Amino acid sequence: MSIKIKKRDRRIVDFDQEKITNAIFKSAQEVGGRDRSVAEELTKQVVRDVKEKHTDGSNPTVEEVQDIVEKVLIENGRAKTAKAYILYRQKRSEARRVKAALGVVDEVKLPTNALNILAARYLKKDERGRVVESTSQMFRRVSEGIAWVEMEYGKSEMEVKALEQDFYDMLVNLEFLPNSPTLMNAGVKEKLSLSACFVIPINDSIEGVFDALKIMAKVQKSGGGTGFSFSRLRPSGDIVKSTTGTASGPISFMKIFDAATEQIKQGGKRRGANMGMMKVNHPDILDFIVCKEMEGTMRNFNISVAVTDAFMKAVKSDEDFNLVNPRNGEVVKKLKARAIWNLLITLAWKNGEPGIVFIDKINQHCNSTPLLGEIESTNPCGEQPLLPYESCNLGSINLSKMVKKVDAKYEVNWEKLMKTVKKAVRFLDNVIDANVYPVDQIEEMTKGNRKIGLGVMGFADMLILLRMSYNSPQAFKIAEKVMKFITDEARKTSVTLGEDKGNFPNFKGSRWDKLKYKNMRNAALTTIAPTGSISEIASCSQGIEPMYSVGYVRGISESLGTNLVVINSYFQQTAIKNGFYNDSIMQKVMSSTSVQGISEIPKNIRKIFITAHDLKPEDHVKMQATFQKHVDNAISKTVNFSNEATPHDVEKVFMLAYDRGCLGITVYRHESRKVQVLKTVAGAIGKCEVCEL
Repeated sequence: MSIKIKKRDRRIVDFDQEKITNAIFKSAQEVGGRDRSVAEELTKQVVRDVKEKHTDGSNPTVEEVQDIVEKVLIENGRAKTAKAYILYRQKRSEARRVKAALGVVDEVKLPTNALNILAARYLKKDERGRVVESTSQMFRRVSEGIAWVEMEYGKSEMEVKALEQDFYDMLVNLEFLPNSPTLMNAGVKEKLSLSACFVIPINDSIEGVFDALKIMAKVQKSGGGTGFSFSRLRPSGDIVKSTTGTASGPISFMKIFDAATEQIKQGGKRRGANMGMMKVNHPDILDFIVCKEMEGTMRNFNISVAVTDAFMKAVKSDEDFNLVNPRNGEVVKKLKARAIWNLLITLAWKNGEPGIVFIDKINQHCNSTPLLGEIESTNPCGEQPLLPYESCNLGSINLSKMVKKVDAKYEVNWEKLMKTVKKAVRFLDNVIDANVYPVDQIEEMTKGNRKIGLGVMGFADMLILLRMSYNSPQAFKIAEKVMKFITDEARKTSVTLGEDKGNFPNFKGSRWDKLKYKNMRNAALTTIAPTGSISEIASCSQGIEPMYSVGYVRGISESLGTNLVVINSYFQQTAIKNGFYNDSIMQKVMSSTSVQGISEIPKNIRKIFITAHDLKPEDHVKMQATFQKHVDNAISKTVNFSNEATPHDVEKVFMLAYDRGCLGITVYRHESRKVQVLKTVAGAIGKCEVCEL
C-alpha cells in the first residue's frame, strides 16, 4: 500500500522514501560511512516497520517515522550513525523552535545561530518589525541586486539571469558571502550603501572635523565602518590664529566622534564602528596611546598607532625620535623612541589596545595608485588600508567548502576554488556599480580605483578536514598555496574583466601600469577580514583565525539581542565517529579554552583540534605573515596571549611582525578585560568588540 505522512503543519503528503535514505546516509557519512546501499537497505526496513504500525490505514507523523529510523539504526548495530542522526534531529528541532519564535521561513536549513543573526540584522522586515523575507529569498534578492549591473555592460537578459543563478548558488550553498552591508542592503528599495569599509579624511579645522563627522553618520546609517587618521589635527595647546586661543587636540575630537557613533545604530541593525589612527611622530602620541586605558572608554573605536620605518629604526638603535607639529612641520620635542615604544607595548599588554600598523609598509605594499596620495588609515579592523575618501566592499570564500573527499581523505578542490574565485571577483566588482555612495568624493575615488577585498573564512575548518594541526609545517604550506592560488586567479579574472568592461579609471601610472599589464579592472583584489557575522551564517571558523575554543559562548547580546553558543560541528562528528561523544566530555569541552588536557579524547584527535590558546604567539604571527605574502591589502588577525604573558612577550611579537612583513598587528592577553566577547564556562577569550559586529 502507498504511505501518506502527516507533516508538522498538519498537511498530508506522499511518503518520500528517498528522504529517509538521504538522512540515514548523511548521518552515516559523518561517522565515516561510504556505502549508500546500506542506507537504502535500512530504509526498506523503516518502511516495513511504518506499514506494520499503521495497518489500520492511519497516517504516521514525521516524528513517528524519525523515531522508527533511530530504532532501526540501533537494532542493526549502527549506534554511531544513530547518535549522529539523533544529534541532527536535536539541531533541527532547535532550529524549528527558533524559526517559530523569530517568524522566519528557512528553506536553506541554516543552524540556529545563523537564524538569530539573519533575523536580527539581514532579513527584510515590515513597518512593525516582522520578518517578511525567507532565507532563500534573501540570497535571491542579493543575487538579483548584484547581477542586474551586467545589463549596463551590454549583457543580454538571458546572460544576466544565468549569472544571477551562479551568484545565488554560490551564496545559498554558503561557498562565498559578501560583507554585511551587501547582504543587508542589496536589492532593497531603500538606497543604502553596500560597502563595509570607508576612510574619511579629517582636515585641521572645525569645518574639516565636522564635515568628516557628517560623512561618518551617513556611512554608519547604511552599516559601513569608518576609519580616520587624526594625524592632521594640530596638537593640544597649539595656537588657533582665528580665535587667538589654543587647540583642544585630536583626542578631544575623537570623543565627539565616539559619542556620535554611540547614538547611531548602523542601518538600524548594528552599532557603529571606527578606527582611530595617529602617526607615531604626532606631538600628542603619548596621550593617544593611553586614551583607552580605562575599560569602556571610547568603546566605538579601535585605535592603532601608525608606526613608520624611521621610528622602528630608532627603537632598534635606541635613538631619539622627533615629534612634529602637523600644522607647520616643525619639530616640537624629542623623545627616546623606546619611551614611546615601551608605553605602546605596556598598554597593548594591559588590555589589547592600541594595535600598531606599519604605515610605510602599507603604502609600499597596498598603495597601487600612489599618484593619488598616501594611505593614512584603514577600516575599523585594520584589514583594508584605503586612500582618503575611498571605500571598499569585501567578501569571503568559505574554505571549508573548498575540499573534496578522495579515498576517504579530504583534499583541496582546486577546480571548485578557481570557479568560486572567478564568480566572487565578478560579484564584488558588480557591487561597485550597484552601490550607493554617501558623498560624491567617495563615489569618485571608489569608482576610480574599483578596489575589492576578496578574502577567506573557514581556514581552521579546512585544516581540520585535511587533518592538519594549525601550527604544523603542512598548515603553513597549504596556507601559502591556497592564498597564492586565490590571488593569482583573482588577478586573472580582473584582467579578463578589464578587457571586457574596461580598466579602473586611475589605471595610468598605477602599479599595474608600471608592471606592464594592459588590463586590470580592480586596483586591488584580496583582503582577509575577521568575518565575525558572516562566518556564523556560514557555520565556519572566522577568517584565518584558529578556533578560539571547540565550544564557547559568543557574548553579543548588546548588538544582537542574544548570546550565541558555538560548538565546532567537526569536533562533534569526530567524537561520534570515534565513540567518545557524551555529555561529560562536552561539558569539559565547553568549560575549557583547550581540549589538550581532556584525556578521554584520543591524542591524535586533540592534535587536530588546536585552539588559539594552544598556539605560541609566534605561530599566530607566522600564519599572518604567510598569508600576507599573497594578499593585496592587509589582514585582520589577533595574536592571543595567556594571562601570564609579560610586556616583553608582547614586544617580541610586535618586532617579529615587523620583521616578517606583516602590515600590522593586534594582540590580546586572556582575561585582561572584564568584559570579553567570547566566553567559556570557566572564562573568556578576548576579541575585538568592534570586529565582532
